[in-house]
Amino acid sequence: MKFTVKSRGDDFSNTLQQRILQYLLDFGLSHDEKEPEMVITVGGDGTFLQAFHEYCNRLEDTAFVGIHTGHLGFYADWVPDEVEKLVIHIAKTPYQIVEYPLLEVVIRTNNEEIPPERHLALNECTIKSLDGSLVSNVEIKGDTFEVFRGDGLCISTPSGSTAYNKALGGAILHPSLASIQIAEMASINNRVYRTVGSPLVLPQHHTCLLKPMNDKEVQVTIDHFTLSHSRVKSIQCRVAEEKIRFARFRPFPFWKRVKESFIGG
Repeated sequence: MKFTVKSRGDDFSNTLQQRILQYLLDFGLSHDEKEPEMVITVGGDGTFLQAFHEYCNRLEDTAFVGIHTGHLGFYADWVPDEVEKLVIHIAKTPYQIVEYPLLEVVIRTNNEEIPPERHLALNECTIKSLDGSLVSNVEIKGDTFEVFRGDGLCISTPSGSTAYNKALGGAILHPSLASIQIAEMASINNRVYRTVGSPLVLPQHHTCLLKPMNDKEVQVTIDHFTLSHSRVKSIQCRVAEEKIRFARFRPFPFWKRVKESFIGG
């Protein structure tokens, strides 16, 4: 099997990275950074997100597993003391593949000569105006739902629902649900502007289309990547056809992780 190991970059994570690399080479596995069948991350959820975006063009052929060397994460479920155990599992044990849904974001501008940009998000996409409030028409399944005015909108995956979405008052969704969630950032509600004022959960095959109306420069964030666009015609969000694949060697109860992260032992 071909593998690669990605580190957060601190001394402890780098040392652990080299240990894992050498252990797996000793077991006869092949190190391949370009076309790995398994990506092992050492760090936290940020490191995992970076690895996901680096290999998002080969999601059908690559599985991910994470070791956290900082705070408890939702994607990195192994700890440094378990490195030897994990290495033996990778080298010797058939693993289960667990798939989580992703968010597809397609950005179109009013310049028809510029092709649409397509991105995948593991956590979320946020849309804000760089100058004042965001004013955007919100369409769901081709019909106008509302005109949003406020700081911005956050569209998240189920696995990303515990991140920025939760801070905005969104619901925590189990990653087995193929869905996306739309949460508002400080919406303006008065006699002129009116929004639903509640997070919305859209199932698979339901598309959300955002059409900025005040012709201002728009900031679009895909996970931890920030893009700035002018003359945005539309931003299309829906559940992606692709999924991320996790290599599971043991149970990974989602609700237990939620409890450990937000409530404690």
